[in-house]
Formats: sequence, structure tokens, C-alpha cells
Amino acid sequence: MGSKTAFVVVAALCWGISGGIGGILMAGGWDAFVVSFYRGTIGLLFVLVWLALHPRGSGLANGRLWFWSAIAGVGVAGNFSFYFVSIAHGSVAVAATLMYCAPVFVYLVSFALKLESPTVLKCAAIAVVMVGIVLLTQIHHIGAGAITPVGVGAGLLAGISYAVFIFGFKRAAPYGSPQTVLSIAFLVLAVILIVPADGEQTVAALSTPNWPLFAALGVLGAGLSFVLYVVGLNHTTPTVASIVALVEPVTASLFGVVVLSENLVASQVLGMGLILVTVTALTVYSSSGRSSSDSPSN
Repeated sequence: MGSKTAFVVVAALCWGISGGIGGILMAGGWDAFVVSFYRGTIGLLFVLVWLALHPRGSGLANGRLWFWSAIAGVGVAGNFSFYFVSIAHGSVAVAATLMYCAPVFVYLVSFALKLESPTVLKCAAIAVVMVGIVLLTQIHHIGAGAITPVGVGAGLLAGISYAVFIFGFKRAAPYGSPQTVLSIAFLVLAVILIVPADGEQTVAALSTPNWPLFAALGVLGAGLSFVLYVVGLNHTTPTVASIVALVEPVTASLFGVVVLSENLVASQVLGMGLILVTVTALTVYSSSGRSSSDSPSN
């Protein structure tokens, strides 16, 4: 594994750990939107430093850069907040795995809008993922245990929001540097999340004994991780990136089980496995197809 690919692995590892840290904070009574706000705001400080150190080609004067970066900001705001809401109403393992389903929902939207043609393989993969979701979320027992309808819905919305972030980021990329796109996106996130966040808790977080956890969440969950991911992605094939992205839900799940004492029954573990393996295979297959169609020989 190349050194730049290791950056992507570390980023995914950091994201997995950040889910667990968020779980600890919310178990201590902190509002999910406050946790999300500080995760993004501390991340903003990191990428602003990155932008200051590498200002060339920023594209700040380009209106399209601002528009698409703002779309990315809406996506990352939704991703952070829905993810933590899902954890608060369910578990870290379930929330992280549901969020990982994002590519499947992108396919469903593409099919509905006739942007992409369904194939037997893609439809079969989506069906398997749906079975995995049923097993993981224990829909037949939903609301009776630790997992609630809000937890499931928020987890799925976190995945959809992540897809919006990726879409906005990719559309903005041709008009400026990645550090500029991330700076604008995190700025938009901070503006959006300050509204639903509990005002008293937002102020109290600045002087709380839990501040080291907030700092770790921001550094690992948005600051250092996003910088490493973007740098590593420039030197990593989409196929490899898709596979190493598995590190995030696996790490988050292990953190939930080991540190937060969350329990997963056998059927949930089976459902998680079906989702992770199928989504990874589907993403790798799609990445390979795009690579072939983009090759000079075609």
C-alpha cells in the first residue's frame, strides 16, 4: 500500500473514531447539532490554515466555485448532523453502516431520473443491501429496543447527505483548489448548524471539561481527516479508495461495541456484512467501468 493510500486509510480510521467520540458526548447530554457544529467549525479552522499555506489557484473569485461549494456544505452539514442524530437514537454501528449505503441511494435516484440504466447486477446488489438493512436495523422489532425509526431514518439521510457533499465537491473542484472548496463548505455548515443547535450548550461547550473531546472530534472528524483524505485521494484509484473506505464503518462499529458497550445480535452482524461487502463491490465495479470508458483506447 502506497504512502498516499495510507492517508485515505487514516482518514477513514479518524472518521470511525469520531463517531464513537460523538456517541460519548451525546451520552453525556450534549445536543447532536452542537456536536456536529463543533466538529465542522474546528474542521473549518484546519482547512483555512491549509488554504493560507497554499493560496495559489484558490478560485475564490469564481461564482460557480462558491455555488457548488455551498451545495457541498449543505451536504456535509446534513451528513454530520443526521449521523449524530442516528447515533443518539440508535447506535454507532447501525448509524455508520446505514451511512455507508449512500452509493445505493445514488443509484436509485439515477434510475428514477433516467440518468443511468438499471442492470441485473446493480438491481441484485441493491436488493441484497435492502435485505442487509432489514437485518441490521431489526425492522420487525424497531422501536422496541435501542433502535428507533428516527435512528434508522437519520442514518439513511446521513448517507444521502454524504452523496450530496460528494456531488457538490466534484462539481466545484474544476473551479478552484480543494482547500478552498472545503473552506466554503465548512463555513456553510457552521452557518446552517448554528440555527438548530442548542444556544446554551453551544456557549457552554467553550468552557466545559469535555472540551478535549470536542477538540478531538473536530480534529479527527473534520480537520486532519479531510485534509488527509483529499491529498490521498489525488494519488489513489477510486477502486482502492472504495475498499479502504470500509475502515470507517468497521472502526465505528468496533468503537461502539468495545467502548460504548453496544450489543449486536448475530442477524445484525450478518446484515452489516451484507451491506459492507455489497456496497464495496458495487462501488468497485462502477469505478472500474468508469475507468474503462474514460481510457484513451475507447
